[in-house]
Amino acid sequence: MPAHARKPMHMTAPPAHAALDATLARQRAAYLAHPVPTLAERRRDLQTLQRFIRDHKEALCEAISADYGNRSRHETLLAEIFPAIDGIDHVLKHLKKWMRPQRRGVDWRNFLGARNRVIPQPLGVVGVIVPWNFPVNLSLVPLTYIFAAGNRAMVKMSENSRHLARLLIDRMPAYFPREKLQFFDETGGVGIAFSQLPFDHLLFTGSGQTGRAVMAAAAHNLCPVTLELGGKAPAIVCADFDLRTAAERILFVKFLNAGQICTSVDHAWLPEAGIAAFVEHARQIVPTRYPRLDTPDYTSIIDEAAFERLLQALDEARARGAQVISLLPGPSHDRATRKIAPHIVLDAPEDCLLLTREIFGPILPLRGYANLDTVIDSINAGPRPLAIYPFSKQARTVQLLIDRVMSGGVSVNDALFHVGQHDLPFGGVGESGMGHYHGVEGFHTFSKLRPVFYQARFSTLKLLWPPYGKLASRVLAFLTR
Repeated sequence: MPAHARKPMHMTAPPAHAALDATLARQRAAYLAHPVPTLAERRRDLQTLQRFIRDHKEALCEAISADYGNRSRHETLLAEIFPAIDGIDHVLKHLKKWMRPQRRGVDWRNFLGARNRVIPQPLGVVGVIVPWNFPVNLSLVPLTYIFAAGNRAMVKMSENSRHLARLLIDRMPAYFPREKLQFFDETGGVGIAFSQLPFDHLLFTGSGQTGRAVMAAAAHNLCPVTLELGGKAPAIVCADFDLRTAAERILFVKFLNAGQICTSVDHAWLPEAGIAAFVEHARQIVPTRYPRLDTPDYTSIIDEAAFERLLQALDEARARGAQVISLLPGPSHDRATRKIAPHIVLDAPEDCLLLTREIFGPILPLRGYANLDTVIDSINAGPRPLAIYPFSKQARTVQLLIDRVMSGGVSVNDALFHVGQHDLPFGGVGESGMGHYHGVEGFHTFSKLRPVFYQARFSTLKLLWPPYGKLASRVLAFLTR
C-alpha cells in the first residue's frame, strides 16, 4: 500500500494528535495536487528558507541561549546559522544537475531504441524529529534537502527547545504555508504520536535509545527512516603527530557547546608516553579560551538531569581511583548556571560510566596505549562510532585505521570537520545510525530514484514469446552461453 493511502495507527486521537493528523492530511493533499515542483519552485523555497534565517539571525541566537540558560552566540553563529545559510547556497548551485534524469546503459534488450532512465521524484511528506543540541542546524539543514527534493515537511522540536520552537511556530508561517511546512512543540506525547504518523520518510536525530523507539513506531507503517544517533567517537593520536597541535584541535571540538555534540570527541587515545604532555598542553590552552567558568563564550549544560548525570559520572570515576582534572581555575561547576568546567580524566576504570556510555559533556577521558592494535581492538569491541579522528602524518597509518575501524565518518588530523563539508554525506553506521543526508546523498535520501524503461517500437522479447520454437531455443542458447 502506498504511504499516502496508509492510516495512522491510533484510532481515536486526542487534540494534539488530531492536529498532527490534520496537518499530514493537508500536506499530503497538497502533494497529490502538485507532486513534482519545478526547479524554479524549489529554488524559491530554498531562497525563502535562507531569507528566514537571515531575517531572524539574532532572534534565533537569543532563543537558543534562553533554552540552554547560556549558549555562546558565537557558537550558534558558527555551528548553526552559518552551516544552514552556506548549505543552501551549495544546494542552489547543484540542484539543477541533481534533478536531471539519469541515463542508464544500453544492453541487448534496448538496442533497437528502448531507453532506461532514473528520475528523481519527491517522496511526499517528510517528518523531522529534532534534538535540542543544535536545533537550528538539525532542523533547517535537513529542510534544505527535503525542499530541494520537492517535498513538504512536518518538524517536531525538542522539549528542551521551547523558546526556539515558539519562535519557529510563530514566525515561519509568514514564509511558508502550513501545507508546505509546519513546526510542532513537544507538549506531552507529541513525539510518540509524531513517530507513529505514516510519513513518506522520517528523519530522527537523537539518542540511540529514543532512536530504537522511533524506528519501532515507524515500522508499523513501513515508513522508511534515517536515524542520526551518536556513540563514543574516539580521537586516536599517533606517536608521529605533534601533541600540541593535537591538543589544540581536540580541545576545541571537545568543549564546543560544552561537549554536547553527537560527533564530538568522546575520549582520546594517546601513546602512554605522551599523556602527561597532553595534560600540560590542556592546562595551558583551555584557560586562554575560557578564562573563567562564567564567561559567556562557554555554554551551559542543557538541563538539570544532564548536569547531574555528568557530575555523577565524574564522582564515580574519582571514587574508583581515576584522576579528575579541572582545567579552569576556581570552582569545577556552578549549579545556578548549570556549567561544568572542562575536565580531563586519567586512569578511569574500563567499566565506569565515562568509558561505557556516551559522555555528551565537557569531560575528556584520556586512554594510553603502547600498540595501535590495542586501540583498534578496543574500538571494534564496542558499537561502531559515529566518527573516528585519527591524528598521524603517516598516510599508511591513517589508512590502516580507516580500513580496520568502521565508523559513520572520519576527520583526519582534526575532529568534527567532515560534518561541515557540504559535498560529503553525513550519517552513522550500526548503532550510530543508518542512512545519511548532506550533499547529493541528501537529495537522494528524500527522493525516489524512480527507474523508468521506455520500450522501443519493436520489442526484442517478441522473439521469446511462446509457443517456444527453434528460434527461441537459439536465442536462449546464445544468451546463456
